[in-house]
Amino acid sequence: MDKPVCIIDRHSDGKLCVQQSALQILEQIQQPVVVVAVVGLYRTGKSYLMNQLTGKQTGFALGSTVESKTKGIWMWCMPHPTKAETMLVLLDTEGLGDVDKGDPKHDTHIFCLAVLLSSTLVYNSRGTIDNKAVMDLQYVTELTKCIKVKSSDEEDDDSSEFVKLFPIFIWAVRDFTLDLMIDDKDVTDDEYLEFALKLKHGTSRNVVEYNFPRECIQKYFPSRKCFTFPLPTAPENMSCLESLDPADLSSEFLTVTDNFCKFVFHDSRVKKLKDGHTVTGRVLGHLAKMYVETISSGAVPCLENAVIAMAMIENEAAVKESLQVYQSGMEKLKESFPLKLKDLTSEHQHLSNTATQAFMKRSFKDTDGQYLKSLEVNISKLFDEYLCQNEQVSKRRCEDLLSSLSAPMMEKLDQGFYAKPGGYDLFCNDLQDVGKKYNNQTNKEVKAEEVLEEFLKQKSVDSKSILQADKKLTEKEKKIKEQMENAVLLKQEIKAKDEKQRQQEEIMATERRRNEEMMRQMQEKRDEEIRLLREETQRALESKLREQADLLEKGFEEKAKMMRQEIEEFKRRSAEAETNRAKELALILENSNKRHEETMALMMQHHKELIDSIPKSPPAVCCIL
Repeated sequence: MDKPVCIIDRHSDGKLCVQQSALQILEQIQQPVVVVAVVGLYRTGKSYLMNQLTGKQTGFALGSTVESKTKGIWMWCMPHPTKAETMLVLLDTEGLGDVDKGDPKHDTHIFCLAVLLSSTLVYNSRGTIDNKAVMDLQYVTELTKCIKVKSSDEEDDDSSEFVKLFPIFIWAVRDFTLDLMIDDKDVTDDEYLEFALKLKHGTSRNVVEYNFPRECIQKYFPSRKCFTFPLPTAPENMSCLESLDPADLSSEFLTVTDNFCKFVFHDSRVKKLKDGHTVTGRVLGHLAKMYVETISSGAVPCLENAVIAMAMIENEAAVKESLQVYQSGMEKLKESFPLKLKDLTSEHQHLSNTATQAFMKRSFKDTDGQYLKSLEVNISKLFDEYLCQNEQVSKRRCEDLLSSLSAPMMEKLDQGFYAKPGGYDLFCNDLQDVGKKYNNQTNKEVKAEEVLEEFLKQKSVDSKSILQADKKLTEKEKKIKEQMENAVLLKQEIKAKDEKQRQQEEIMATERRRNEEMMRQMQEKRDEEIRLLREETQRALESKLREQADLLEKGFEEKAKMMRQEIEEFKRRSAEAETNRAKELALILENSNKRHEETMALMMQHHKELIDSIPKSPPAVCCIL
């Protein structure tokens, strides 16, 4: 993208809507995304910060009047400057507090969308972090009403789960002119922020109102960072900031801006869904559309529902994409048909493993394994079709080869060459010569023996006619010759069925190896999901423990006690969630293995029927071929 585009706009009726052009851009991004969103009061310089992250002076619109310039949410996507194979998505939001909006809920919706979509949230304000600045961030206190973690209808407060899912929080204080000192001691930007978020003791209404937004910020955003930006230039130049040369800007301002950008690039995490699934540009687009539609309908966005909906969309796409991987590879292989069965099954196994790997990479929360089952069934169906097509091509090639090799013999037959004393032996010699050349040229094709068996059966009609007409042979000799010919036919029939049996065993062995590899990949997927779940829980737990310790240190014993209860409940819920997920994944493995065993049982039954149909070996007689 060489410029930003609007991703979330407002209809004339005031309802939010998603721009299809932006979704089409995100649809093309299959890499993980780091999403940085900026929010704050209008006319505080949010867009300038976003432009600095792009490395360009212009891009996101900067206003020079009291009118808010940015409307809705604008998006700019680019390769991440420090993380390989990752995209950076910047979201510049409409300024909060604009008097022209009319709808008091609009700002809350914009703020919630920024929280829901980002992995790093930048709150931009001017002046100082005083009580007014904290109270201006009232939208944080509304989050429990505007975002649900779980889909249950219960009214339970599930905001304790926010810590798992919410973005890193950066407070960017613009035009900061004070000295960073507290109690006559120099402090860092971060210490200044924590001082501003310090709670007061007491239970009066004023104290509760003072503490509430601070408690919400501390509770929902345990990862916090602060940057204080001095005035960038003289007041008279502020309206043309984007056109100023860097030399015209304060060196201190440029240093802070550079540190801000470095922190965002280095510390911003890849966006994750609940349960730890990595968000790609494509998934981000689906999330934006889903959240906006939910808000516009008057409902509350639910993170659990979002994961379920995303899982359905992504799992369906994962099956389709994985089948395409398998099918495109097999279609290329099809150009080389006919192939030996070993070559075909080997490539089938490789492509099947690759397709399963592609599915595992994209799919998530396939709770009952239905999508994996769909992939298995469809690959097996396609493999059967390719087996059949390879056999058909092999059969045609073998038939054409036999037709070509036997043409001189058939011409002799039409001319009556074998209709003379001794003609039967001449016919047998020519037939034997055709068989030898055929075996040398078919190179163990899958239908070679079966086609030869059919060919010999057809030629036995001519052979018997020639035998009966051969006056050189006595009746006894004719009878012996006929027995020898029948033995040859029986031997070829056994050989053809033996080959079919061998092919069946080879296919079964391939399916066993394929299943073993699939089970291995599933186990890896299971272990990875459990690991991500544990990491997510551990990060959240550590932040809660830090919060509890901080409360105890500052004398808030009652709040610390409540926090301890919350931590115990959090541990219980997390352990239960991990156990349930482990059971789900174990059941998927068990069901998949059961399906494989059922398939193998059917193949074994078919194999047994094939063995039973093979005639007993013919007596040891001299063979024609």
